[in-house]
Amino acid sequence: MSETTADPAGARAHARAMAGTKVEAMPTIPATAATALPAGVDPETVVWDETIAAGGYTARTIRRGTRLRLTDLYGDACLSMMVFNAERTVERLNVADTVKVQWNAYLGAGRLLLSDMGRVMLSVVEDTSKGHDAFCGASNQASNARKYGDGFNHGAHPNARDRFVIALAKYGMDRRDIHPCINWFTPVEIEADGAIVLGVGPHPAGAHVTLRAEMDVIVVLANCPHVRDPRGDYAVTPVRATAWRGPVTPIDDPIRLMTPEGLRAFENVEDYYRR
Repeated sequence: MSETTADPAGARAHARAMAGTKVEAMPTIPATAATALPAGVDPETVVWDETIAAGGYTARTIRRGTRLRLTDLYGDACLSMMVFNAERTVERLNVADTVKVQWNAYLGAGRLLLSDMGRVMLSVVEDTSKGHDAFCGASNQASNARKYGDGFNHGAHPNARDRFVIALAKYGMDRRDIHPCINWFTPVEIEADGAIVLGVGPHPAGAHVTLRAEMDVIVVLANCPHVRDPRGDYAVTPVRATAWRGPVTPIDDPIRLMTPEGLRAFENVEDYYRR
């Protein structure tokens, strides 16, 4: 053990000497100090700004009307997302309904993320990436161990499911609350014969997805390699999450009116908040 940290006084001095240290993968505190924001975003409206490391995770409550931009900084991210109703976590993202109700399994601008109670939780208002995955779910310890030799949560090759467990614990939930997730920035297509085809990265750096919260939600994120990534290396790169306050979706919003099914999901949200 280093002499500087071998006793409480030395450890305290070392810790205090680290004050002000900044690394890429950390939250911006306060969030209003965030820089390089999307065009037109007032820094005073920013409520969350954080870079999620390779193998990292995070979770945050965001309010109805908030915009959340996820940016694949270097082009090789796989950002797995779960979503919960912040008020009643028994309501959560339902990937099957998200796909089925919209008659489309490929997410992009104009698509909705639907809950298991028929409400729209998040809308995709902008998408510059090559594609995403609503089919394959999250990696786990066994799948990572097969590819990388280990998949332990605190080892060199953490998996998305166990990262979810840590994040959920901070909101009073546990492994039983893990539900099928969306994987952003990992394009997956289904061939005519049912074969699953993953668009293996790296992809062009800087692609982003902007989501609009239609409810108060808890967003849970884990940035680990895709469960079907064939590469032997633990290949995944950081993602930036930036959220800022915005207005609640108006009744004449184009995404709200895009389809009859989507409109009903928005009406269910409006009814929920009409209490």
